[in-house]
Amino acid sequence: MPGYTKNPYALDRVTAGSSGGTAAAVAANFGAVGLGSDTENSIRGPAAFTSLVGIRSTMGLTSRAGIVPLDLDRDIGGPMTRTVADAVAVFDVIAGPDSNDPVTAESKGRLPAHGYASFLSKNGLQGARIGVIRSVLNPKTADADVVRLFDLAIADLRAHGTELVDPLVIAELQPSNTAPSAYRRGESMVWSQCSPFKFELNEYLAALKDRAPYHSLNEILASRKFHPSVGQYMQRADEVPRPPHEDPACEPVREGVREIQAAVLKAFADHKLDAVVYPSWSNPPRLIGDLNSPAGLNSGRIASPTGFPAITVPMGYVHGSLPSGLEFLGTPWSEGTLFRLAFAYEQSSHHRKSPSSTPPLRH
Repeated sequence: MPGYTKNPYALDRVTAGSSGGTAAAVAANFGAVGLGSDTENSIRGPAAFTSLVGIRSTMGLTSRAGIVPLDLDRDIGGPMTRTVADAVAVFDVIAGPDSNDPVTAESKGRLPAHGYASFLSKNGLQGARIGVIRSVLNPKTADADVVRLFDLAIADLRAHGTELVDPLVIAELQPSNTAPSAYRRGESMVWSQCSPFKFELNEYLAALKDRAPYHSLNEILASRKFHPSVGQYMQRADEVPRPPHEDPACEPVREGVREIQAAVLKAFADHKLDAVVYPSWSNPPRLIGDLNSPAGLNSGRIASPTGFPAITVPMGYVHGSLPSGLEFLGTPWSEGTLFRLAFAYEQSSHHRKSPSSTPPLRH
C-alpha cells in the first residue's frame, strides 16, 4: 500500500504538492533546510501548508539541472526553510549561472554584489508600495478564517509603513464566465494536449542512459509501477502527438502567457508597486484523501504562468493549528525586494511556531 506524507501540524492533513515530503521534514525539525521544485505550486504550496518560507525564483535565476522535468518552461528549484534568513542563505548559494542549465545564463550580472542577505531589514516594509489581489478569494469557497487572516496581514503591512493599493484589479486575472480568459489560456497545460512532459521526460531519461531503469514514458506506463492516481494523467501525456512548440493549436496558450505577463507588468508600472500580495491558499490543508472540498490554490495562478518570482511566508493559523501563508510576488529579477518585504513582515509578526507533533530542535 502506498504511504502518505502527513502534515506535522495536523497528522490527518495533506502537505500539498510534490515537494511536500521535504516541507514536512523541515517543518518537523528533521532537517535545517530543504530544496524543492515548483512547476505550478510545489515549493510555495507545501511551504504555506507547513508554516515555512518557500521561494520560486525568476526563471533563469536558479538551475533546473537534475530536476525531473514536468514542464521546463515552468520548472524551478528553490529552498524551503523555517525562516526568511535561512532561505536567503540557501539562495545565495544556488542562484546564478550553471553550465548544466543554459537558461541560467540570463542571471549573469544580475546577482547582488553583497548577496541577497544585504536586503534583510526589519524596517523593510517602511515606504514600500504593495498591491492587494483579492480576486483570488472566491466568496463562495474561500475559508472565512483564511480571509480574516489575510485582512489582518494587510493591516500589519499598513501598520508598518506600507502604502497599499487595495484592491488591485488586474482584468486578466479576474474570474470570467465568458470566453476563455488570458489566465485560462495561459495556465499550466501539464497533462493536456499542449503538455511537453512526454518529450522532455524522454530526453531526460535518455541522457541518464543505463543509470535509469526506464528510458521513456511509454516504458514506465508498460511497467505499471506507478501510483494509480497518476496513471490517467501519464497516459494522457503519452498520447500528445507532437511537442507543443510544433503544434499551432498550442499558440493560444503561449498568447495567454504573454497577455498575463504584460498585464501584471503594466499593473506594477501603473501603480508603482514593489510587490503584490495574496493568500498562498484560500483554504486550509485538506484531510488526507479528500479530493472534493475546495482546494483554494493561488500559488499557481500568477507566478507559474508568468515566470515571475514569488515567496510565501507564514501568515498564521486557522481552525486551531492549520498553517496559512502570505505570498509576495514581484517582477522579474526582484528577488532582493521580495526577501526584504518578506523578512520585515516575518520579523514584525513572528507567526511561525513549531508543530506539537514533533519536538523542537535542541541547541
